[in-house]
Amino acid sequence: MPALSESDAPETGGSAEPEAIKAIPLRRPGRWIAAIVVVTLLGLFVYGAATNPAFAWDVYGQYLFDRRISSAAWVTIQLTVLSMALAVVLGVVLAVMRLSPNPVLRTSAWVYLWIFRGTPVYVQLVFWGLFSSIYKTLDLGIPFVHQFAHIELQGLEAAFLFAIIGLGLNEAAYMAEIVRAGVSSVSEGQTEASTALGMSWSQTMRRTVLPQAMRVIIPPTGNELISMLKTTSLVTAIPFSLELYGRARDISGANFQPIPLLLVAATWYLAITSVLMVGQFYLERYYSRGVSRTLTARQLEALADAQGKPVTIMPAPDTLPDTPGGERR
Repeated sequence: MPALSESDAPETGGSAEPEAIKAIPLRRPGRWIAAIVVVTLLGLFVYGAATNPAFAWDVYGQYLFDRRISSAAWVTIQLTVLSMALAVVLGVVLAVMRLSPNPVLRTSAWVYLWIFRGTPVYVQLVFWGLFSSIYKTLDLGIPFVHQFAHIELQGLEAAFLFAIIGLGLNEAAYMAEIVRAGVSSVSEGQTEASTALGMSWSQTMRRTVLPQAMRVIIPPTGNELISMLKTTSLVTAIPFSLELYGRARDISGANFQPIPLLLVAATWYLAITSVLMVGQFYLERYYSRGVSRTLTARQLEALADAQGKPVTIMPAPDTLPDTPGGERR
């Protein structure tokens, strides 16, 4: 009987390791074709814009950092911040009124939202521009008893103030719904626990519900802030032309170069919006702490230091170092 060679010997369990699998990635030519097409179209657009004399890039560079444009950008930021502050405060009040058990408060808040969400913001700003013509005087005091102040509105130059009021009152209607959605996201058990502790309804909203609702409120509020920045270009309806778009339009009316001045305004809007987006990212991350069970890199390091063990953080692809998704090795 012939002897079995080593290659013909039967394999025994555990005596030989299986060969390594050589994984070959699938070829996806469609992705490369699509990427080439997109890059080509983008390159053609950039080349066409750079060589088109209608864009007047020399005029663009001349006015990009012009003092009048930068001052108008600062006015735009002021309009955005002040209007948004008014909208947030009034929006919280309206949201609480919408959730109040008092039917009068609920109905009043609903009517406010119905009016300011149902009419265009440009139309509202036009009305605020005509406010001094509609109400020529403003009397402050107790009706039919005592008058504290008398203000003549006919000759009052308060376009900036009217712009803030008009933008803030319109945005408050949207902020009210955002806050109401955030409050509704908090479980009823939190409210019941606060009631069991003897808190009143206002204390429950202020100390328990609203702090937890911030995680849901912050993202859409950041979007509304960015939208408010761009909506300030409509205050020319009041009329108020000292903000970014109004100033660029006035300059273009003098030098007859509307296209480069529009590009200048768009560049400033884009720069300010980019800064706001970065701030929104960090603010969202701050209020999202404790939501996910996945520990961040910083939390893993603190846990390892507490246990006296070395730790190396390997961040997952496409994530920031301090965002959830890091893997502990």
